[in-house]
Amino acid sequence: MPYESPHAPGPSSVPANENAKGEPRPELHFMVTSESPCPYLPDRYERKLLTDLHGRNAAFHHSRLSQAGFRRSHHYAYRPACRGCNACVPVRVAVDRFIASKSQRRIYRKNADLEPRFRPAMATREQYRLFSRYLQARHRDGEMAEMTFSDYRAMIEDTNIRTEVLELRDANDNLRGACLTDVLDDGLSAVYSFFTPEDEKRSLGRYFILMLIEEALRRKLPYLYLGYWIAQSRKMAYKTDFRPIEALKTNGWSDLEDT
Repeated sequence: MPYESPHAPGPSSVPANENAKGEPRPELHFMVTSESPCPYLPDRYERKLLTDLHGRNAAFHHSRLSQAGFRRSHHYAYRPACRGCNACVPVRVAVDRFIASKSQRRIYRKNADLEPRFRPAMATREQYRLFSRYLQARHRDGEMAEMTFSDYRAMIEDTNIRTEVLELRDANDNLRGACLTDVLDDGLSAVYSFFTPEDEKRSLGRYFILMLIEEALRRKLPYLYLGYWIAQSRKMAYKTDFRPIEALKTNGWSDLEDT
């Protein structure tokens, strides 16, 4: 079935079901996964609605689905479809209205010695070593902790849409962090980041968001998509520090109320 969303209209000059040449776009077909334990909230189960991003129109569909609250993993776009629960709220930073707080300005200063570099989405052994160190320190019991280099390469490269890796390097050219980043029609999307676990005081996860906000502004893109925010999850609390942050509600995107 094709997706339809009042929150994700196509460009005014091109109907949403046609490409720039007026040719029909292939329909997307969706499936619902079976239930599994929720990784964020106890005693709840998650279920996902997903579709395969394939073919030459994958980038078009990915941008529209992101505007409708979907996220990407490999060549799939997904969003929660949980029974009796709507705790996951899609959020994005309106970058042209963003003003860094005092604590965020301190994060800038702490990391002024690091050089941000955008590079094509190609997996390297150096990235994988840091990725493995990060998971062993932060998420040892998670499913990703057992990923091989082939698994990591698939996470980085197995996609038909435009994606890049933002690397942070120190003065000795050592890799200190990396963030897989999708490029959308109306913004950037932070997919997954990892960094040196011993650099906790640098707040590199937040620094990546600040760097992506700057990059979105430089590219004249209005939004930075941060995935889902869950009010009851402490792991998600950092996302609301980047104000103004918009949430996708039943009537479209609007500023998230103070929490």
